[in-house]
Amino acid sequence: SSSFFFSSPGSMVKPLIKRKIVKKKTNTFKRHQSDRYHKLDENWRKPKGIDNRLRRKFRGMTRMPKIGYGSNQRTRHVLQNGFKKFRVYNTNDLELLLMHNRTFAAEIAHNVSSSKRRDIVQRASQLNIKVINPNARLRTEESE
Repeated sequence: SSSFFFSSPGSMVKPLIKRKIVKKKTNTFKRHQSDRYHKLDENWRKPKGIDNRLRRKFRGMTRMPKIGYGSNQRTRHVLQNGFKKFRVYNTNDLELLLMHNRTFAAEIAHNVSSSKRRDIVQRASQLNIKVINPNARLRTEESE
């Protein structure tokens, strides 16, 4: 490929805009009385009972999920490093990120073989795209 794509080894990709991520609520919403009964999972289910005090929002009860807890639209799905994830299965998927390399970072899918991974990481460095998990499935024997 042409030398136009190659980036200097010292420069790492930086996100276009790095905003402060504010989470309104970090702990999870637990299902009502899931601590009381073993058969109830902690996964949230909305209480539907006619007399349920959680549904009726009595004082002292835990909070129910509602739209007000949603994240800021600009920081939604943004990772701590300022990028959004984009799952990649092959080198052709990287070409999609060519114009968006300051917004999205590539994440190699879990079912990609180690040889393909090596190709993806190599091509990503040529296209100046950040890879979130470049060291996954890498063997210690680097001398090939």
